[in-house]
Amino acid sequence: MASTKAAIVKGDDPGAMSNFSGGVRGSWDKFSHFLADVRSEMRKVVAPSRKEVESTTTVVLIAVFIFGLFFFVTDYVFNSVMHQIITRLGGAQ
Repeated sequence: MASTKAAIVKGDDPGAMSNFSGGVRGSWDKFSHFLADVRSEMRKVVAPSRKEVESTTTVVLIAVFIFGLFFFVTDYVFNSVMHQIITRLGGAQ
């Protein structure tokens, strides 16, 4: 049997088919191992308690209001400075 590229393309090489099925089987084995790992990790997941959810929600809400206030003040100051610069350079009144 010829083991040339042409023979493999034509399908004359019986080893070519076993390589193909071995590749599929190897991929399936990797995928099934991945799914087993996912299942193992999902068993370690624990839902937070109500108290934990309430405390983290409170922290997030406080942080949102602090950042909102910070950006409001920053925007106001930046807008005032830009307005003063434009007015002094002879721009819009």
